[in-house]
Amino acid sequence: MRSTEHIGIIGAGIVGLALARHITLHRPGTRVTVLEKENRVAAHQTGHNSGVVHAGLYYRPGSLKATLCRRGVGMLREYCAEHDLPYREAGKLLVAVNAEDEARLDDIEERAKENGVPDVTRLGPDGIRDIEPHAVGLAGLHSPTTAITDFVAVAEQLADDVRRGGGRVLLNTPVLDLRQDDDGAEVLTGDPQGERIIHRFDRLVLCGGLHSDRLARMAGADPDPRVVPFRGHYHEIVPERRDLVRGLLYPVPDPRYPFLGVHLTRHVHGEVMAGPNAILATALEGYRARDLRARELGRTLAWPGFWRLARRHWTVGARETVVSASRAVFAAQARRLLPEITTADLRPAPAGVRAQALGRDGSLLDDFHVDTHGRVVCVRNAPSPAATSSLAIAEFLYDSHVAGHRPSH
Repeated sequence: MRSTEHIGIIGAGIVGLALARHITLHRPGTRVTVLEKENRVAAHQTGHNSGVVHAGLYYRPGSLKATLCRRGVGMLREYCAEHDLPYREAGKLLVAVNAEDEARLDDIEERAKENGVPDVTRLGPDGIRDIEPHAVGLAGLHSPTTAITDFVAVAEQLADDVRRGGGRVLLNTPVLDLRQDDDGAEVLTGDPQGERIIHRFDRLVLCGGLHSDRLARMAGADPDPRVVPFRGHYHEIVPERRDLVRGLLYPVPDPRYPFLGVHLTRHVHGEVMAGPNAILATALEGYRARDLRARELGRTLAWPGFWRLARRHWTVGARETVVSASRAVFAAQARRLLPEITTADLRPAPAGVRAQALGRDGSLLDDFHVDTHGRVVCVRNAPSPAATSSLAIAEFLYDSHVAGHRPSH
């Protein structure tokens, strides 16, 4: 008779690793195994983001995003201090460049107050220049506690914590299939030598990011929502022009879309990035324009929700495609906030791909979304600020979906 509970987690991004660590800390004696298909942790969304630790300005009060972001900021700040990881409050400045932006800024300021974001200040044109001397706008909103970190370094530390706590992080271990019964779940994995291994778990948590809907379908869950990959192109400001940006310089987001538009972010290692924009990726891991996987693109195009979304927002998609294709147009977008920036100030940088959950009805899921199917917990949507919120998401998943389960054999 097996009495030790075994919990499996698919995906060694920052959310999966944070959950694994949380279980080893709060459920001693439990066996924890993280399965990761790549040869390193944080290989995808965790390792391709802007490094911003969000303060919670935008998110609907009371939503999971708002609640877990605000709790997650404090947890992450303490974790970075404990492990001597980079963490710097660079400050975020939202800049309104027209009257429509200014009206939206009112709503964001109110949300920030309701979410408990500290020290948020409304600014006029002179105040904008005090924070970012090269920026211009009609009005601004400054969040001085918005920070930057190195999320890959955080994920690597989380993986070390898991191993020290007795858990396993198995790299080069792609999931080929999974099934479940009343007593648990079985996961079939491969390895570089072609060996097939079956892992048996009492409870399984899917933190597969770009592959989350495929894994959920393997578990028998509803195919709605489906993950649609959006590639975000970045450009780096050349080193001699990095002084154009002191911290984090953002446009006022359009609430109709989950993407923020071109913004400028200083990283903890000194780089200053412009971007990303957002266009449909032609592969789940399509970091380059030439990356095409016909089957994966076909799945996106076969999803009714994609065409409903495209009909509503085709003009935005066309504009984003133009921005991606032209560095001059990209620079023009950045000039709305930073008039001095030129095409020559930018050079291409690696892109990222966002796993965006899209409903059958064409709705873009905005909030974090988790559901349970039998013995399998499915993290279906965990976009930004998931990295910021990762330690709080782990706490939430454990309390809501893991802690109440006990092995029945």
